Parts: sequence; C-alpha cells; structure tokens
Amino acid sequence: MAERMLQFVRLSQQTPEKRPATIRREDFDEIYKRFDPARAAEQASRCSQCGVPFCSVHCPLQQNIPDWLKLTAEGRLEEAYEVNSATNTFPEICGRVCPQDRLCEGNCVIEKGFEAVTIGAVERYINDTAWEKGWVKPPRPVRELEHSVGIIGAGPAGLAAAEKLRTAGWQVHVYDRYDRAGGLMIYGIPNFKLEKDVITRRTAQFAEGGITFHMNCEIGRDVTLEELRARHDAVLIATGVYKARDIEVPGSHLGGVVPAMDFLTASNRKGLGDSVPEFDSGALNARGKRVVVIGGGDTAMDCIRTSIRQDAASVTCLYRRDKANMPGSMREVHNAEEEGVRFSWLTAPEGFEGEGSVTGVRVTKMHLGLPDATGRQQVEPIPGSSFIEPADLVIKALGFDPEDLPTMFGEPGLKVSRWGTLAVDRRSMMTSLPGVFAAGDIVRGASLVVWGIRDGRDVAERIAEYVTAQKTVPQAAE
Repeated sequence: MAERMLQFVRLSQQTPEKRPATIRREDFDEIYKRFDPARAAEQASRCSQCGVPFCSVHCPLQQNIPDWLKLTAEGRLEEAYEVNSATNTFPEICGRVCPQDRLCEGNCVIEKGFEAVTIGAVERYINDTAWEKGWVKPPRPVRELEHSVGIIGAGPAGLAAAEKLRTAGWQVHVYDRYDRAGGLMIYGIPNFKLEKDVITRRTAQFAEGGITFHMNCEIGRDVTLEELRARHDAVLIATGVYKARDIEVPGSHLGGVVPAMDFLTASNRKGLGDSVPEFDSGALNARGKRVVVIGGGDTAMDCIRTSIRQDAASVTCLYRRDKANMPGSMREVHNAEEEGVRFSWLTAPEGFEGEGSVTGVRVTKMHLGLPDATGRQQVEPIPGSSFIEPADLVIKALGFDPEDLPTMFGEPGLKVSRWGTLAVDRRSMMTSLPGVFAAGDIVRGASLVVWGIRDGRDVAERIAEYVTAQKTVPQAAE
C-alpha cells in the first residue's frame, strides 16, 4: 500500500480540467472534463488510508471511500465500481452534483497544506467508465417474489427504494405526475451540472430490469391513495417538496417575477426538445434581460448560471447574508463569478417596482447582528440604505416547502408535522397510515440528492421488514 497510496506528500491536488468561462457560458454542456486513467489513478493515490475515514463518516451513504480510491489507484476499476455501487444507487450522479466541499472532501484529514483528495471527480470517473464498459446492469432479481410496492414519486428517494426492492425480487410500480422520471434531477438541475442522458440511461435500465413506471399519473386525480393501498402490499410516498417559498413584499404580482422552479423547468424542457410556449414567448427566458435572482442556495446558483447561458444582459444575485454564510456550495459561487455573475451581498428585497411588468427591485442593505438560538447571526436592515436594482426578470429562489398532501391525495388521515412534512415513525419510517411509508424531502424537508438516496435505501429495508412480518405472522398463527 505504501507504494501506491499516501502520495499527497509528492502529488498536489488537481481537479479535472474545467472549460474556460468564456466558452462554457455559451452552452449547457458539463463544465468539467473527465479525468484520464493516469490522472484518476494519481489523484486516488493521494488518499492517506487513515484509520478513521472522516470522508466516509460525513458521507450520508457512509461509502467505503478509501477502499474504492485504493482500488482506482491500483487500476482495479471494476472492483472499485462494485465497492462504490454497493452503497450508492446513483454514484455517477453524486460524483457530479454532491457538494463534496461540504461533505466528503471537506472532511478529508490530509493536512490542509496539501489539500483534500478529489473524491467526487474520481467517483465520476469510476462510474462513467463502468457505463462505457458495460459493468452497470439492470436490477434483475435472482427470484421473483409476490410482494408488491407502489412508490409515489420518481425522484432520488423513490428510485433508490425501487432499485433496492426490485433487486430483492419485489414487483415495483412507480407513479409520478410528470412525464419523465428523475424528479428534480431531470427538471431542476441544469445540464451544465448534470446532463440529462446520465439520468435517462439509469431510469431506462430500471425499466429494463422490471420496474414499472406510471408517468403522468397524479395521485388524487388519476388514482387515489386508497386504491394504491388496496393494489400493493405497501406504499411509499417520496414526492419531494415542490411548493416554492414566496416573499411577501409589494409588487410580487408583477409580470416578470417568477419562481425558480418554473424558470429552471422551462429551460430544462427546452433542452430536452419539448415545446415550451412560456420560454418561446420570453416569459421564462432570460435572453437580453437584466436578471435579478433572490436567494443564496444551490437553486439560486442554478438560476443565475442558467441566465448567463441564455444570454442575459446582466445577472445579479441578491443575498441577505455575506458570502461566508451562504448555504450553497462555494464551488458553485466561484463558477458563477467566473462566468460573469455579480453578487450583491448583505442585501434584501423590500419590494418590486413597475407598472404591469417589473422594472426593478427595491433593495435595502443589511448587517449581521447577534447570533440567534441556532448560533447563526441574525440579519438586520440598515435604515436609509434602500436603492433600486434595475430588473426585467426577477427569479425567486427562496427554497421549497411541502405541498398539502392530505388534501391532494384526499386522505385526511395522513398526518403531517408542524412544517407540513409527512410525520413518520423514525424507526419504521411508516406514516400514520398502516403500510404507507414516506422518505426523502417530503419527510426531512428540502435537502440534497445524496440524502434522498440514503432515505430511499433505508426505507426499502423497513418496507421489506414490515411486509415480511405481515405475511409470516398469520401463517405462524395457523
């Protein structure tokens, strides 16, 4: 091992080559190129193989990261893929969209003078190679079981649970109100971070493995939750959270003030070749406009970088805290700055100006005050600091809340928390309805793709335990 690993003392950290900002802002292609085999092996060999791998500890999936780094350094890529995919349903996606700077790489114990191992880029290299070599197989079970599960939602949590249960032999049916599987991965994340064929090839493989998809199927309209419960041994609700948080300020009704998901969905649908009248009319198109994005999370970063690629006249991001307190990835902020986005730190909107359509955002400057009960500094307005930020398109990227599922599903017995998320037993992951489980953002609130995968894999085990017990206990009683 000593000859292969611990090479951080002589090899510096290197990320994959990044396309120049002047070129990448002209298209929606992914901005990072792939490692070549030699570079991937070199960067993997920088791992110190530490006794307590904090990279694994801080990965929601607790992946065996040092193991597959060592296998990559030794050129044993198929084995590296097997180890990686054993704990991750979508490693090729996590390698692209996970905020590694906050998770695995951010907790690498290599002395900071040497910088962390480039874990995410190596993970992407392993799995892109696996797809090219044909190592990735559909989830075909050894034997078929009579157990049936209905999964509501084709996002990360729902698909992770579907794959795990199908591999075990279950009859798996996935219901989703949209026309493509993938959830926010297909319509919320832009191509420059996650090209859509990365998702569609995986969902096509799931279908090949026997998972049945029911698209354009809305629960409460096309089928009721009660009918799904009668049809399947268990039901999983993994709808995610799609209700956009709003900001109650004057002028919110003006034309040109739009939610982030509407804007991103229109852009992604256009890229997929769909007819998008709102994009073609300019209502959800940034071309030639002065764009202002409100928010500081990853969704805001997706909106500002999409606007740049749509040839906006200017793009400004308003965030009420400073750069150090942004919830989004610093890597994304840096990429946006390179591409020409202007950040206006410590600023918050007071209202929107215009007659019929927005012409500007009335903004006030903020300052950070004392920490609140959570330890985070409060923000307070600076009196007399207001100014107008010109805008033709304002995108509200303020986060997401859960929809009213009991009403949508016509099931008042489905209990929710005080935040509107589904209430579940934390041990069994079951809702207030027997045999109905929930996982992902609809339980934990808006979060990361990797947490959705973790929840989906966990709930699959809970569902299997529950149904197995339900089917065996009556037999034992006889």
